[in-house]
Amino acid sequence: MADLPEILDEPATEIDLGPLPMLMGYALRRAQLMMFEDFHARFAGEDIRPAQYSVLKVLELNPGLRQNQVSAALGIQRSNFGPMFDLLEQRGLVERRRPDGDRRAFALFLTEGGAAMVARLDRLVEAHEAKFVARIGGDGKVKLRTLLFQLAQE
Repeated sequence: MADLPEILDEPATEIDLGPLPMLMGYALRRAQLMMFEDFHARFAGEDIRPAQYSVLKVLELNPGLRQNQVSAALGIQRSNFGPMFDLLEQRGLVERRRPDGDRRAFALFLTEGGAAMVARLDRLVEAHEAKFVARIGGDGKVKLRTLLFQLAQE
């Protein structure tokens, strides 16, 4: 360990975070970081981010939606949605089709490859959720989700 900086040899010191742990936003962010870290590790082999999974899942359940409908439902800015969808399209997971009688808009759909990927991803999501439910229990999950949705209401 002689090559490493001396600071790594020092014992860990407790850092005073003051009121931060009592703030809802701080606690939410810490939990989000832990969940996203686990998500990214589980999904690394599929090369999918959380927002991309959400888009794929919404299209599986609601084929034929327009771009603005999907982005609004998921809270994704329209300027970010287009490039994200383009990437998924380049990977052969989704496609745009012209709806009958409307030359201005596109309807969005999963491809067969996209549907197969969603099936694989759903199994990973189940394991991901189970890891965190194990920490707080089924009742804790219901309570937490209820509280988070209450916070998110405008």
